[in-house]
Amino acid sequence: MAKYIGPKTKISRKFGESLYGTDKYFERKKYPSGQHGNNRRRGKRSEYFIQLAEKQKAKYLYGILERSFKRLFLESAKKKGITGELLLQACESRLDNIVFRLKFAPSRSSARQIVSHKHIMVNNQVVNIPSFRLKPGDIIGIKEKSKKHPVILESIKNNKIGKLVEWLILNEEKMLGTFIMIPKRSQIPENIKEQLIVELYSK
Repeated sequence: MAKYIGPKTKISRKFGESLYGTDKYFERKKYPSGQHGNNRRRGKRSEYFIQLAEKQKAKYLYGILERSFKRLFLESAKKKGITGELLLQACESRLDNIVFRLKFAPSRSSARQIVSHKHIMVNNQVVNIPSFRLKPGDIIGIKEKSKKHPVILESIKNNKIGKLVEWLILNEEKMLGTFIMIPKRSQIPENIKEQLIVELYSK
């Protein structure tokens, strides 16, 4: 399974926000490296640069490589509706993202690993494909033998305070989540300007 394995804090600093969950190194220094750090002057950025940066940010945030991300865009462009919103809905419907949203994993990269190692079940069937797309009504759970997995238990414990997105239901005691509906754009909390991505790919 192809995935991004480069420096994560460096990427977060590039976009000025933590894209990979809690990151003590990013919190310590939120600006890019270099002699002038946060005070460096930048020239006027072109329209293309801004669009490309937004696409890169979305890819890094969801942990999707270029070929897969473009495939999602082309698929979204063929459907009726707002292409940018459909693109984000497709990203949010991925199994790795849902595992992260249900707080079974501390980050999306950790969620991908948990899925790949066959700890997750969808509708009582083990699914080990992080990009697997869920449909409303699907039930996501932890395999019985994996319910004491330290990463999963620690993630659930540390994320009890955080609010669950409204398009998911979680039964914490049974470690079961339900994907109740495809989220509207207003229900997706990520800071992404999806129209810029649409404009980039539409050139």
